[in-house]
Amino acid sequence: MLFRGGNGGVPLHRIGFKGRKKGKYKRVEKFIDKMKEMQKEVKAVLGKVQEEIKRYADKRRGKVDDYKVGGLVMLSTKDLKYQMVRRRTEKLTKRFVRPYRIKKIMSSNAVELELPNTVKIHPVVNVSRIR
Repeated sequence: MLFRGGNGGVPLHRIGFKGRKKGKYKRVEKFIDKMKEMQKEVKAVLGKVQEEIKRYADKRRGKVDDYKVGGLVMLSTKDLKYQMVRRRTEKLTKRFVRPYRIKKIMSSNAVELELPNTVKIHPVVNVSRIR
């Protein structure tokens, strides 16, 4: 995605335009200098905004537990509610069920579990759904 600063045009480094004949076109050189300065300012502002967004996102992230392949974890019943039809009251159902073995660690936020055929959810779950 191209960022269009100032006059809304494409940044000069994308066009490949360089002032080839120095001194002949003073207005063009002035325009090029203005665009280069604007580009530096825009990069600085975008860098600051990016750092601020990262700091805010990191503040909301919790510390991730270290899960190991073969380890046992409890699965949240939040995604299993439609499978627990026999249970009449949500209030009395367990919040987490059975220990399931970790088959594979997909990323720092997702793990694949060895689920029996009776559990009809995708085996890759977010770490917020296990304990």
